[in-house]
Amino acid sequence: MSRVATIPLQRTMSAAIQHSQQLLATTQTQLSTGKKAADYASLGTQAVRNLSTHSLLAQQDAYATVATRVGTALSLNDINIGAIDTAASTLKKDLLTALGTRRSPGLSESIAAAFDQFRTSLNATDGGASLFGGSQTDSAPFLPVTLADTIAMPAAAAFANDSVKATVRAADGVDVQYGVTASDIGSGLYAAFQTLAGAGTIGDPPTAAQLDALSAAASQIDTGLTELRTVNAENGRRQAQTETLATRASDRSVLLHGIINGNEDADLGQVAIDLAQQKTMLQASYSVFAQLSSLSLASYLR
Repeated sequence: MSRVATIPLQRTMSAAIQHSQQLLATTQTQLSTGKKAADYASLGTQAVRNLSTHSLLAQQDAYATVATRVGTALSLNDINIGAIDTAASTLKKDLLTALGTRRSPGLSESIAAAFDQFRTSLNATDGGASLFGGSQTDSAPFLPVTLADTIAMPAAAAFANDSVKATVRAADGVDVQYGVTASDIGSGLYAAFQTLAGAGTIGDPPTAAQLDALSAAASQIDTGLTELRTVNAENGRRQAQTETLATRASDRSVLLHGIINGNEDADLGQVAIDLAQQKTMLQASYSVFAQLSSLSLASYLR
């Protein structure tokens, strides 16, 4: 004989209601967080892929940051090297004018101004660290303070930098050397300033010996500018390389962000639809449960 009972049916309906509540709670969480799941374990098979993608993203972001910082250092190199180039070129023009006219009004002041710009640029700093000091970042790489100091100071003693040049890893397997030393850009021009300092105070008109010194200094400036511009050209090449690497790292970051978002971010439009459907289903479950709970065998036995 079959047994008539309502409790098993109520238990079944209660379990169905709990399941609907759980689905609704999950959907509400997706709506509030914008994420498909609260943790990686809930992503299932996509969890491993997303973890590795996050690692790659962090690496590319680091490369982009490094490239931007190196780009700033290279720009500072270019600014200071350009200032030396301009000062030396102007000085050479004044020297040639003096040689052509055999008159030198204001030439001593022009020489002093060019030397001051030369010294200031060589001793430039970035965040308190010497820009052209190699690994000696806590001290000035160019020691002479005045033009007269160069007379008794050879180039080996005038430049206090070492030969260490800063290098960074800017991409997978790509190292960029961005450091430039004071001796690299200033040795040739230093010889010209030594020659001019040895000529003493240049009168108007200059003496024959001073004219010879001016001619020699102009030739030395030519040699120094060639060295300077070679270094600056290499600095410019590294700037272009760094900009390219920074752009690539940023593009890869965008791609990796897209992969992560596709696996982790919830489709809010679909979430809204699911929320409405699950709410309706839960309300229907409540209604059916209430109707079944009101049923009694005694009502049919009267």
